[in-house]
Parts: sequence; C-alpha cells; structure tokens
Amino acid sequence: MAGQVESEIKLRIPGPEAARAAVASLGARRLRARHFEDNVLLDDAAGRLGAGGRLLRLRRTPQGSYLTYKGPRLDSGEVKAREEIEVPVGEPDDLQALLAALGLRPVFRYQKYRETYTWKDVEIVVDETPVGTFLEIEGPVEAVHAAAAALGYRRADYVTDSYADLFFAAGGVGDMTFFK
Repeated sequence: MAGQVESEIKLRIPGPEAARAAVASLGARRLRARHFEDNVLLDDAAGRLGAGGRLLRLRRTPQGSYLTYKGPRLDSGEVKAREEIEVPVGEPDDLQALLAALGLRPVFRYQKYRETYTWKDVEIVVDETPVGTFLEIEGPVEAVHAAAAALGYRRADYVTDSYADLFFAAGGVGDMTFFK
C-alpha cells in the first residue's frame, strides 16, 4: 500500500495545562487519553536512511505498537510534509530483533506523553517531552494553518524540526528519555 503525505507543524507551548486549555478553547474532541510512547529510530551502520532524509521508527504504546517509514521532506512551504507509511506491529520486540538481523540498529530513542484531539479537518496532539510541551497539528496544509491561527499562533511560530533535532539543538546527548 502506498503511503500518504503527512503535513504537520509543532507549536511550543508553556506546559501541558496550557496546551489542554488551548485545545479546549477550540472545542476540540479528545480521541485518545494521555498515554506514554516509547519510540526507537532505526538505521543501518552507514546511516543511509538518515543521510537520505528518511526515517524508520518503531513506536510502542499501551494500546499497540507501530512501524513507521517517513520519506524525505517534500517542498511544502512552512509545514513539514513527508510520505508516511505506518503499519501495526503485534510483536515489537520480535520485529526489532528481525530488523537487527537485517542490519538495522537503534540510533536514537525518544519518549513522550501524548494525548490526541480532533478539530475540523486536523488532528491536534499534546506532546509532553523532555525538551518541552508542544501542540502538534496534522492534516491538510490549509487546515493546519487555520488551526494554528485559531490557537493564536502565527506562521513564524511554527516548529518543523523533529523531536530528535530539538533535543540535540538543546544540548541533549544520548537518548531523549524521561527515565535514565
């Protein structure tokens, strides 16, 4: 199955309470309660996926696990857009062992607490990470802009870096985890 294009932005917000209040002010509907996510990015020894702007992620949540491929960034102006293919995984530890046998090893691990909302044509998530709290808005590009504006943000406020990029830019070393 071919992937879809994921278009998204992040918005930095002072904390989870402010994020929830902002989402509530829109009248957004909660789809998924706050939960913990553990994410592992995988690559080969030469770093070919990362060097090509691609990503392979194994995400574990209490509700299930997912393997996600993200392609290189597409030219989309002010939002981050990439091809995304995601499949559910029944046995994440076994899959990670299989991928290791194929030469794909963990290169970065990051954790977050996430809750998911829907508003009009977008999904809005509250992400609590070791480098701060963010609203992430995903959907059609114009709907992403409209949601950000409704939340009181301008395009200059958009963050399109990955959580790994934000972690390393903040001086992070190793993995971005809550528990060392």
